[in-house]
Amino acid sequence: MPLDAISLNEKYERRNGRIYVTGNQALVRAAMMQRWRDEALGLNTAAFISGYRGSPLHNIDKELWRANRALDGNHIHFLPGVNEDLAATAVWGSQQATSFGDANYDGVYAMWYGKGPGFDRSVDAIRHAHMAGSSRHGGVLAVVGDDHPMKESASPAAHELLFADLMMPVLFPANVQEVIDYALYGWALSRFAGTWVGLKMIPDTIAATTSVLGDLDRVQITIPADSILPSDGVSLRVPDHYRNQEARARHLKIPAAIAFARANGINRITHSSPNPRYGIIATGKAWTDVCQAFREMALDEEQLSGLGITMLKLAMPFPVDETAILAFAAGLEEILIVEEKHRLTETNVKDALYALSDNRRPRVIGRFDETGRMILPDWPEFTPDDIVRVLAGRIAHFHTSKRIQSRLEFLGTRGEQAAQREVLEIERQPFFCSGCPHNTSTQVPEGSRAHGGIGCHLLATFMDRNNTTHTHMGGEGANWLGQAPFVKTKHVFQNIGDGTYFHSGQMAIRAAVAADANITFKILFNDAIAMTGGQPVEGSLSPQIISRQVHDEGVRHIAVVTDEPDKYKHGDFAPGVTIDHRGALDRVQRELREQAGTSVLIYDQTCAAEKRRMRKNGRIIDPPRRMFVNDLVCEGCGDCNTKSNCLSVLPLETEFGCKRQIDQSQCNKDYSCGEGFCPSFVSVVGGVPRQATSASPSESFVAVPEPDRPKIGDGDTYNIMVTGVGGTGVVTITALLTMAAHIEELAFSSIDQTGISQKGGSVVSHIRLATRHGDINSVRLNEGTADLVIGCDNLTTAGDATLSVISPGRTKVLLNTYEQITGDFVQDPDLAFPTSTVFSRIEAAAGDEGITTVDATRLVIRLLGDSIASNMFMLGYAYQTGLIPISVSAIDRAIELNGVAVDLNRNAFLWGRRAGYAPTSVEAIATSNGHDRNHPTTLEEVIAHRVKDLTDYQNSEYAERYRDLVSRVRQAEENKTGGKSGLAEAVAWNAYKLMAFKDEYEVARLYTDGRFHAELAKSFEGTAKLRFHMAPPLLARRDPETGAPAKQSYGSWILPVLRQVAKLKGLRGTRLDVFGYSEERKTERRLIEDYEKIIDWLIQGLCLENHDLAVEIASIPEVIRGFGHVKSRSLTEAEARLTELQAIWEQRPPPTRSVV
Repeated sequence: MPLDAISLNEKYERRNGRIYVTGNQALVRAAMMQRWRDEALGLNTAAFISGYRGSPLHNIDKELWRANRALDGNHIHFLPGVNEDLAATAVWGSQQATSFGDANYDGVYAMWYGKGPGFDRSVDAIRHAHMAGSSRHGGVLAVVGDDHPMKESASPAAHELLFADLMMPVLFPANVQEVIDYALYGWALSRFAGTWVGLKMIPDTIAATTSVLGDLDRVQITIPADSILPSDGVSLRVPDHYRNQEARARHLKIPAAIAFARANGINRITHSSPNPRYGIIATGKAWTDVCQAFREMALDEEQLSGLGITMLKLAMPFPVDETAILAFAAGLEEILIVEEKHRLTETNVKDALYALSDNRRPRVIGRFDETGRMILPDWPEFTPDDIVRVLAGRIAHFHTSKRIQSRLEFLGTRGEQAAQREVLEIERQPFFCSGCPHNTSTQVPEGSRAHGGIGCHLLATFMDRNNTTHTHMGGEGANWLGQAPFVKTKHVFQNIGDGTYFHSGQMAIRAAVAADANITFKILFNDAIAMTGGQPVEGSLSPQIISRQVHDEGVRHIAVVTDEPDKYKHGDFAPGVTIDHRGALDRVQRELREQAGTSVLIYDQTCAAEKRRMRKNGRIIDPPRRMFVNDLVCEGCGDCNTKSNCLSVLPLETEFGCKRQIDQSQCNKDYSCGEGFCPSFVSVVGGVPRQATSASPSESFVAVPEPDRPKIGDGDTYNIMVTGVGGTGVVTITALLTMAAHIEELAFSSIDQTGISQKGGSVVSHIRLATRHGDINSVRLNEGTADLVIGCDNLTTAGDATLSVISPGRTKVLLNTYEQITGDFVQDPDLAFPTSTVFSRIEAAAGDEGITTVDATRLVIRLLGDSIASNMFMLGYAYQTGLIPISVSAIDRAIELNGVAVDLNRNAFLWGRRAGYAPTSVEAIATSNGHDRNHPTTLEEVIAHRVKDLTDYQNSEYAERYRDLVSRVRQAEENKTGGKSGLAEAVAWNAYKLMAFKDEYEVARLYTDGRFHAELAKSFEGTAKLRFHMAPPLLARRDPETGAPAKQSYGSWILPVLRQVAKLKGLRGTRLDVFGYSEERKTERRLIEDYEKIIDWLIQGLCLENHDLAVEIASIPEVIRGFGHVKSRSLTEAEARLTELQAIWEQRPPPTRSVV
C-alpha cells in the first residue's frame, strides 16, 4: 500500500476496504455505518449515544469527542451522561422521539455504554427502558464493558446472566471485526424484535487493535420469514401500559430474536465435518481461545474435519436457539462447552438436550468433567493452553499426536519451572502520577483515618497513609453511617473526587447530613476524571459551586485548601467558607474533625497529567521553574519523598551514597518535593533541561545498514510482547508497530493490558503479525509463544505474566537495564532495586543466549535529554538487530501519522538503531555528554577520597583523625577475624558521615566550591535565576502550622554570603562558632566522640564469632540522616537500635580462642 494512502481519518471516512481501528473506534465506526446503510435504504435516521466511561470502556467518550466532526456530519448526537442510569433513561427517551408527531427523523438509533458495575447500578432504568422497547427505525445497543479477570475494575463483571434476567438478547463479539458486524446486527435485531440488544465487550475487544473490513454491504440483514408478529408490531409504543410489556417480551420479542439470529447466521458452525463425532460450543472470546488451542495442537481445518471435530460459535448466548443446538448435537458423542465465568450456555445446552433419548443425547462437559473435577478455571480466566489440556484429554481415545504430546509436556514443565522461580519481592503497582494532587490530598492527621474512594483515590488504600476500604462509585461515606453507631472512633475522613461527586456522590453527603454523622468529605477538585484518562466533569462545576451546593444541603463547616489561594474571593463561596494554602491541610483537617456533624473540605489542585497536557497544548502557562537537587548537600533521608509522595524524585547513587535527583522528563512541577526539610533543593527559574546537541542524529556517524528482517511464513504468526511502565508511552510502541504493519498490508492484532496500571503500574502489550488475516486467533500471547520481548521496563519483564510467554530457543529478549523506581521506594528510602532477582528470573526463562541488554533510559537522557524517548530507542535497537519484520519506511510513516513528538521519536529510533549496530560508539558519545563522577570502590580509594574531602571540610589534622580511626579498625580486623572484611569499610563510610556533618559552613562550601555549579551546568542550559530553599537555624522562623522551622527562599545574592561563611570553617567547634551553640551542632560533635569510643570498644572484644555484629553496630550511623527535626527523629531510631545491639554484644561470651 502506498505510504501516503493511509491516514488516521480513514476509520471514519472510508466506506470500503480495510481500515485500522481499535475496539473503541469500531463502536464509533459502526454508528456511522448504520447511518450510511439507512441512507442507502432511503431512511433519514439520526443516532443518540450516551453513557458513562469506566474501565475497560474508559476511552469510548474520548474517541467520540475526537470524531465530533464526523459525528455531526452523520447526524450522530453524543451526550456524555452525568451517570449511567440517567444516560440509560435518556437513551429510552431517544426511542420516544417518533411517538409524538413532531419528529425530524424517521427514527433514532441509540447506543448506551457503561462499565460492568455501571450496568449493575443502572438495571432499574435499563429494565424499564428495555421493557418499553425500541422504535421501528430506531433500535438500541446496550454496550457493556465486562472485565472477567478483574484487571480493570474492583469487582468481577460478566453479565450474561443479568442480560438473561432482563430478557434482553445479547451479542458477544470475539474480535474487533465482529464489534462492527454485531453492532449492525444488533440495531437491526433491535428494530425487528422491538427490544434493546446487549453488546458484551471485554478488554480483548475494547483494547484490541487490528484492521477490519469496512464495506457497507459486508453485513446483509435477512428478515425472518417464519416469525409471526402481530399487526401492530412489537416496537415501542406511546402510550403503553406496563402490565402488557412482560407478556410481549416473553411470547413475542424473545422468539423474534431467536428467529432473527437463525435467519442471519449469527450462531454458526465454524468448523464442520461430514462425519461429526465430537462437538465444541464456544461463546465470544472463548471461540478465539479454542481456535488458538487448535493451532497449538497442530489441528487445521482439514484434520479437524477428518477427525469429526466440529464447533458451533454461539455469538448470541441469550436467548438460546435450542433448534440450532439440537441440530448441532446430532450424531455427536460429546459436546465440550467453552465459556468464561458463568455456566449459562452449559445449562442451556443441557436443557435443550434433556428430552433426547440416551442413545441420541451426547455427553455434555463444561466447567467440570464427569467426576466433578473443575477442568476450565472460573477465576481469574482460562487460556488457550487450558483448553489444550482439556481437549487433548477428551479426544485422546481417538486421536493424539507428537505435537499434542510435546505441547502437553512443555506446559507441564513450564508449571514446574514457574513454581521454582526466585520470588520477586517488589512488583510495579499502580501509583499516583508525579505531582498528583492525591499525593497530598489523601494525607490525614495523626490519629485519624480516611476511607478510600473509587478511581485514583483507590490507590491511596494501597499506601501507608491510613486510607482504608472503598465503596462503589457514589457510595463514598455511606458505609460510615453503618459503622458509626457501633465503634469507638468518633470521626472519619472520606475521600471523593469531583467527578464522583457530580456523578452521584452528592447523595452520600446528603445522607450523612440527614444522619448527623461526624464525617469530613474531602472533595478533590482536580478538574478531570483522572483515572479514566483526564475527561472533564460533565456540566459546570467549581469549588464555589460545590461549596454552595453542600451548604444548601445543610453542611455548615466548609473549608477550601488550594495551591493558589489568592485566585479566590470569599464572596463567591457559601457563607463561612475558609480558604487556605494547601500547606495548611493538616491544621484544617484537625479543625474539621473536631466539629460535630458533617463537614466538607474542598481540595483544589488540577490533575497533574491533565495540567501537563494543557501546558503542552498551550492552554495554560508552563511555569519556567524547575527543581534541582544539590546531591552534595542531600542526605538521602527521604523527607522529600515523604512530603511529595512523588515518583519523579529518584535515587541517585553517588560517591557519598544514595542521594536524590529530579527526573526532569517526568516532573509535573508540583514543587512539593521542595517542602522536604533539606537545604539541597534549588529552584531553577528560566533554565531548561539541557539537550545533548552534540548528539544530534544529523551529525556525521557511520551509515547504519539495513538489517536482515525476520520472515513470516504462511500460516505462522510473529509474536511480540512490549513491557513498560504506565504513563511513559509504552503503548505508543504498539500503536506504531501495528500502524506500520497496516501500511505494509500485514495482518496484525494487538492489545494493551493497562487498566489502573496506566498510573505508573506494569503495562504489557501483545502483538501478533501475520501475512494472512485468518492466521491470527487469540489476540493475547499464550504460554511460550513470544518471538520477541521488548522489555522497556525490566521489572515488568521479570513478572510472571511476561515470563509465561518467553521460551528458551525461541524468544529473543531485548532488555532495558535502567532501574526505574516503584512506589515502594517512595515509602522506603532505603529500598534496594531487586536487580539480581530480576535478571536471574529473566535469564532462567530465556536462557543466556536469548537476552540482549542495553541501558536505554540512561543513554536516551544523555543523547536526547528526555527519558520518555527510551521506548522508541528500544524499538530502534530491536529493528537494527533484526528482530522487527516491518520496514523502516513503514515505521517512519507511522511515526509521522502519530503526529506526537515526531522529531524526538525519529531521533530516538535512529539512535536506537545506531546503538544496535555500533554500541561502543554510541556509548562513547553518551558518556561525553554524561554526568559520571569517580566512585571509589576499594577501601584504599575510599579512605583517600574521604581524607581529601575532610581536609577540605576542616583541615589535615581533622582528616588524619579519621585515617587513624580506620587504620586501627583495619589492623584489629586483620589480626582478630581470620581475614574477614567489612568492618573497616563500615567505619570508613560511617566515621566520615559523622565527621562531615553538614553545618552552616559545610552547606556553604558545598554550594560554592564549584561542584554544584558544574552539575547545574550539565543539567540545564539558558539563562536561569536560582532560588535557594533553606531554613538556617539562626534565621528560620517557626511554621505556624507545624511548629517546625520554616524554609525560606533566597535569591542568588545568597551565594556571595555563602562563600564568606564557607571561609569561616576554621571557627567550627571553637568559642567563636556562633552556629555551634545550637543543640543540633552539639549533638553532632558528641556523635563523633561517641562513635570513636564505640569503635574502640568493639575492636577490643572483636573476634571471628562477633564480626558480623560489629559491622552492624559500626554501620548504625547510616540511618542518621537529614537536617533539624528530621535528623533528630532518625537519631532517636539509631540510638534505640544501638542500645539493642550493644545488649546483644555484651551477652555474647568472650572468644575462646585467638585467630592468628
